[in-house]
Amino acid sequence: MANTLRPYLTTIRHTLDASLCLRNFPSQTVERHNKPEVEVQSSKELLLNPITICRNEQERCLVESSINSVRVSIGVKQADEIESILCRKFTRFLMQRSEQFIVMRRKAAPGYDISFLITHAHLEGMWKHKLVDFVIEFMEDIDKEISGMKIAINARARIVASEYVRQFCP
Repeated sequence: MANTLRPYLTTIRHTLDASLCLRNFPSQTVERHNKPEVEVQSSKELLLNPITICRNEQERCLVESSINSVRVSIGVKQADEIESILCRKFTRFLMQRSEQFIVMRRKAAPGYDISFLITHAHLEGMWKHKLVDFVIEFMEDIDKEISGMKIAINARARIVASEYVRQFCP
């Protein structure tokens, strides 16, 4: 982990650790329903204040907590147009396969690139520290993947341009 990224991810780790104290809380309006309160927002008293952790304007993390669920929305670094296109395509690819990630939402929260929804049922079946590790590792890896794809695109463009110029020079 880069030294500049460490404080940002450590803050997110501590925030998630504190936010993931969830319990089973059935709906107050509909009998036999147990919906994530952070999604339905039916009762204001069951929601906690959302926490936004920013590294810069593009890189940010929003942690929205309620009594039975936590929604973690991530904004990925996009320094230029190529990175924004790669980020959009890559996150779309991942969100189409959200069932395999279990806690990933199929649609990101508005203004963010990707979102996770962790409910009390997830914490009953999984370890809390492993879920936090997954989110932090995912944030590290998505930056690495997008940077790697950008480098590969630039290398391929350089090869294509050199071959194109070579055709005109005997």
